[in-house]
Amino acid sequence: MRAKGIDVISMSLGEPDMDTPEHIRCAAQEAIESGWSHYGPVAGIPSLREAIAKSQNNASGTGSIRFEAADVIVSVGAKMAIYNAIQTVINPGDEVIIPMPAWVSYSEMVKLAGGQVVPVKTKMETDYCLTPEQLRSALTDKTRMLILCSPNNPTGSVYSQEQLAALVSVLHDYPEVTILSDEVYAALVYEGQALSLAAFEELADRLIVINGVSKAYAMTGYRIGWLLSKNRAFIAACTRLQGQQLTCATMVAQKAAEAALTGPQECVEAMRKVFAERRELICRLAADIPGWQFKQPKGAFYLFPDVSAIGTGDEIAEQLLEQAHVAVVSGSAFGCPECIRLSYAISAEQIREAMRRIREQQKKRL
Repeated sequence: MRAKGIDVISMSLGEPDMDTPEHIRCAAQEAIESGWSHYGPVAGIPSLREAIAKSQNNASGTGSIRFEAADVIVSVGAKMAIYNAIQTVINPGDEVIIPMPAWVSYSEMVKLAGGQVVPVKTKMETDYCLTPEQLRSALTDKTRMLILCSPNNPTGSVYSQEQLAALVSVLHDYPEVTILSDEVYAALVYEGQALSLAAFEELADRLIVINGVSKAYAMTGYRIGWLLSKNRAFIAACTRLQGQQLTCATMVAQKAAEAALTGPQECVEAMRKVFAERRELICRLAADIPGWQFKQPKGAFYLFPDVSAIGTGDEIAEQLLEQAHVAVVSGSAFGCPECIRLSYAISAEQIREAMRRIREQQKKRL
């Protein structure tokens, strides 16, 4: 449509619209000039792995699982880290519990490993968070992994300490279940602070924490993410797998990621404040759109309204694109066909215009 000259506003992309902070860009340039252009260790540059472990320990707080550099594998984005973790843990026929709605790639990654997806539909009334009762009902003797994402894509939900503690209590009875905690949006929380599952020391031997620089530092194109695990057998197996897949993540990008983690952090807070302002704006404007129901997101940068009062997510997404020239993602992609996802990782001006178009289109439809 854009190629035909049509002005389409895209609210579909899950990436910050800001530039990568200057000191990180300078570190990448310096790495190029300093000859960081050769193969590196499969699991990542030691100094970056040390910085990742320190960053996670600081985020998790005292009394939590303490990570070392040896517990870290640096990968080509958080997506590859998740994929490698699933490939390492899951065998054909193993069951993986995924609370829905969920990021589009989790289920497909499980299928690629030969695993069986066990989707558990969460509800708006519980902030789209998995309840302990739902978890216990889904667990079987074939369950080998639970995937949690907090802050959540696509809902923006953030699990509280009490909610996570209740889930951990249920998992006590299932010691063979690995927990994969996707925390890539942890820096983008607007009410309180995101709690890492690493805060629960009893999970030390079966927790995999996922994170990266894409969202917090506006570095999506650098493709640097990582996983952390205290299970050394898992780390060894996952490192062997990565060695056959990609040798190592790009060295220049690793040096940039190191600068991101060890340098000034004011840029992260500055971007978080911008997203917080945009959250307030989009929620205020969305409240005027007939037929929409939604919970104000507590983290990430997505609004996930239920549009079932006026149509399916697929129908509404297509109508908004064709008639309002606004691109959103249907909730069916996330296992929730009654919803749509709107990213507010665009300028406030674009948000205002997009929501104006949506409101006018929906009023005409009704």
